[in-house]
This record gives sequence, C-alpha cells and structure tokens, in this order.
Amino acid sequence: MNALGALAILVYLAAASVLIWPSLAVHGHPAAPLRLAKTLLAGALIAHGVVLAHLTFTPQGFNVSVVSAGSLVAGCSAGMLLVLWLRRPLESLAVVILPLAAFALGLDLVLPTTLVLAESLPPGLRIHIALAIAAYSLFAIAALQAIFIALAEHKLRQRHPILHFLPPLPTMEKVMFQLTLLAFVLLTLSLLLGALFIENIRAQHLAHKIVFSVLAWGVFATLVVGRWRYGWRGRHGVKFVGAGFVLLALAYFGTKVVLELILHRS
Repeated sequence: MNALGALAILVYLAAASVLIWPSLAVHGHPAAPLRLAKTLLAGALIAHGVVLAHLTFTPQGFNVSVVSAGSLVAGCSAGMLLVLWLRRPLESLAVVILPLAAFALGLDLVLPTTLVLAESLPPGLRIHIALAIAAYSLFAIAALQAIFIALAEHKLRQRHPILHFLPPLPTMEKVMFQLTLLAFVLLTLSLLLGALFIENIRAQHLAHKIVFSVLAWGVFATLVVGRWRYGWRGRHGVKFVGAGFVLLALAYFGTKVVLELILHRS
C-alpha cells in the first residue's frame, strides 16, 4: 500500500505539472496536454481509491480518523473535479486540488491514526456519512473557486490582466454557484438523515458539530436564496461561500482535531 500510495502521489503531481508546463502558459491549454492530465488524474484516483479502501475498511471496522477523513475528502474532491472537468474549464482548480490530494494521501500514509467505527453501522448512517463527504468535497471546490474569483476581481480593480490560467470571470462565478447549490442539497439531505441517529448529544460529542453544521447550512441557504431572489454575484458569493466553508470545516475537522489529537477521545 505504501508503494501504491507513493505512485498515486507521483501521478497526482505529474498531472498538475502537465497543466503548469511553461509552454502552456504561453499557448494556453491545447487538447493533448489536457487529455494527458485527465488520464493521469484518473490513474491517480484509482490508486488512491485502492489505498483508501485498505486503510479505511479494517478488520475491526471503519477507520474514520481525522487523517483518514482528510485523505478521503481530498480524493473525493479530486474525483468530482475530474467529472466536472469533462464539461467545464477547471484547469486552474486542478492545479491546486491535485497537489492537495497528493499531500493528504501522503499524510494518511505517514501518520496512520486510527479511529474505528463498528462495521454494523445502520444503512441510513452510512448514507449520511457518504452525503456529508460528497457535500464537503463540492464545497471545497467551490471555496477554491471563490478564492480565484476574489483574486481575479482584485486584479481587475487594479487594472491588471487576469492571470492567464483563470477562465473568464462569469464562467468562474457560474461554476461556483452551481457547485454551491448541488453541495447545499447534499448537505441538507445529510443533516436531515443524520438527525435521525442523534441519541445523546453529549455522549456522542455532537454539540459543536451540530452548531457549526447548522450555522454553515444557514450561511449557504442565505446565499442560495440571495442568488435566486436578488441575483447576487461576485463579492456576495465569495464571502458567503468562504464563511460557510470555514464553518463546515470547523464542524467536522475542527471537532475531530480537538477530540482525537488534543483530548485523545473518539
């Protein structure tokens, strides 16, 4: 698994390198290098998936430690990026997401912490976890797109040309809002389903997670309504996506870091 993980990391980085090759900075992104980058990404995802399956599905149950969860979210983000990339110009996102996926996988290999859930999880709880991971992965891509939009708007306000690797601003805004809407639907379903399995908030260490998750949901709901009702664009989208993503990160990873790495509790 270490060898396969190392191979996945190298292929992730190779795919990103294809996109930032100096010649492409001058001539744009020709079809052949893009196909190569997507093919490499597909290969990296397969290897990453095999490693994740080995590290997540243990004989004792499901490993849901903070390091393993980070690798899983990074892999899902890269996978969703590939699917979206087939129809939209997302090279700028790939340049950042692929090295991050490689880094997260590397941490999972080097720091193999273990927090095991029993294999006898109810099907509904498994669906809740899957929906939450999918929603978080999409929000992560949307948050990165928001950063690029903020950077592009800053350049335009200073009357500097937008960086060559960024697509047109309207295209980036459209992608960000589409990702946010889809992720919001998945998050809503995940929260509704997860509420059915709350038994003892204190014993299950869910208080902080619930508070931050509901706050994040409220932020994204406000953005969705503002976009639909008032046609919000640009700065509104960037601020709300960024704030919502930070709250969601605190809800999941913040809680897990405190419990596992500081308090040493599950």
